[in-house]
Amino acid sequence: MERILCSAIWYKDIKLTKVFDCNVLPVNCDRGLVFCGFRHPHCMYSMISITGIRSVESEIGAYVQGFLTNKNRFVDRKEGAEIAFYANQIPEQKETLFSEDLW
Repeated sequence: MERILCSAIWYKDIKLTKVFDCNVLPVNCDRGLVFCGFRHPHCMYSMISITGIRSVESEIGAYVQGFLTNKNRFVDRKEGAEIAFYANQIPEQKETLFSEDLW
C-alpha cells in the first residue's frame, strides 16, 4: 500500500550542474530537484541553503508543493490527501493535504 513519507517540494526549473545516472529523483519527476523535509518550510530552507536561490518564483521557476511516497513518487497536495486517507494516515477525506494533518 502506498503511504506518505514526508513533505516535499519539486523545483522543476532548477538547473543541475552535473546529472548522475543513478535514479535518485522520484520516478515521476523528469527534471529539476526534489527537496524533502518534516514540513514544507524545511524543504524551502534546504533549497535556499544549497542553491543560494531565493524562494521567489521569478528566481526558482516552476515548483509544486507536495509529498514523497514510499513508492518513490512525488505527489501534489490533492493526490497526497487521497493516499493518506486510504492508507489510514488521516481520519477523514480532505481535498488537500498539509503535513500538519499527518504529524
